[in-house]
Amino acid sequence: MLWVKALHIIFITSWFAGLFYLPRLFVNHAMSTDSETIARLKLMEHKLIRFMTPLGILALILGIWLWSYFDFYMGAGWRWMHVKLMLVAVLIAYHAYCWKICKDFAADRNTRSHRWYRFFNEIPVLVLAACVILVVVKPF
Repeated sequence: MLWVKALHIIFITSWFAGLFYLPRLFVNHAMSTDSETIARLKLMEHKLIRFMTPLGILALILGIWLWSYFDFYMGAGWRWMHVKLMLVAVLIAYHAYCWKICKDFAADRNTRSHRWYRFFNEIPVLVLAACVILVVVKPF
């Protein structure tokens, strides 16, 4: 089971790397006016979302496997897990929204400013910090 846990952490880390970098590409894309740069950013966004999606799926599958193996009790004392699972759902929605943004940029339908994407870029950082605290500290 240690191998499953190690792989789970590796895939989560890799998925988060994509969740951190893709919105940064959006910032650059929203600021760009040069057609060559825009074409390069479209390609980079497309390749990154296609690469990071399987990483996220594998992280989720392995997380479910770990959860079922350890048979976590979901009563009092495990409320932290409820919150963590809710944050995982937020990450899945965030990832799906990133996919939509990629499609919008690919079709030249972006309506947001680079400043909006700078704030959007911070969401996974906050979710990661909260998840780490929940798993390590188990505050409730």
